[in-house]
Amino acid sequence: MELIYILIALFFGSVGSVALAGILLTLRQEKLESVSTYLMYLAGGTLIGATFLGMIPKAISMTNPRFVLQAILIGILLFFILEKAILWRTCRNKECERHLHAAAPIILIGDAFHNAIDGIVIAASFLTSTELGIFVTLSVILHEIPQELGDFGILIKGGLSKRKAFWFNVLSGSTAIVFGVVAYYTLESLQSWIPYTLAFSAASFLYIAMADLIPEMHRKTTLKDSLSQIFLIILGIAIMYSIILFK
Repeated sequence: MELIYILIALFFGSVGSVALAGILLTLRQEKLESVSTYLMYLAGGTLIGATFLGMIPKAISMTNPRFVLQAILIGILLFFILEKAILWRTCRNKECERHLHAAAPIILIGDAFHNAIDGIVIAASFLTSTELGIFVTLSVILHEIPQELGDFGILIKGGLSKRKAFWFNVLSGSTAIVFGVVAYYTLESLQSWIPYTLAFSAASFLYIAMADLIPEMHRKTTLKDSLSQIFLIILGIAIMYSIILFK
């Protein structure tokens, strides 16, 4: 039964997120940008909430806190290096014309790796507890949809049709399912690795929130935008907290 839950979560966290992003592409451009922006704000809160309310406390409860914090530090440094090496999610604004054709394969490779990490994160969280699994899957979905919308924009601008962009994104998203299933069978037999996997996964969530989402939010500085950001970040954290409170 546990494997079924994991497979459902992996589907919605990867291919399902691509499909939802694809549906949102049918909206008018102004509406699409608005929905994507608000989802990004909410994702900032859910990622931070999932990290500090669920993943780190659970990892610390399973092993030495010092080792957990060291794993998080190493994870953040590794994600920084990886982003530099493969230009992870580069040039997401409309004006960026740099390396458009080269950007498409880079985006797909980077997303395939990122989705593989998400798959491992989801599997490890469900192996710890069902509540934590739900907690983490929701965070993954909320940050994946705006990311996939950005990917669609880059791929289409790079010369792909909407149909091809969709299926290439589905292909890169499917790595979450493959690596999630592999993680389920390997981590279950190596229980001692789960807290370090959670710590590394927490580093991934923190890096996305702090290095990508928050700097993007700071581009909008009006009072209305600032209040929306604060409200949706707090709402995202509250959603994560409520999952713990009512589990």
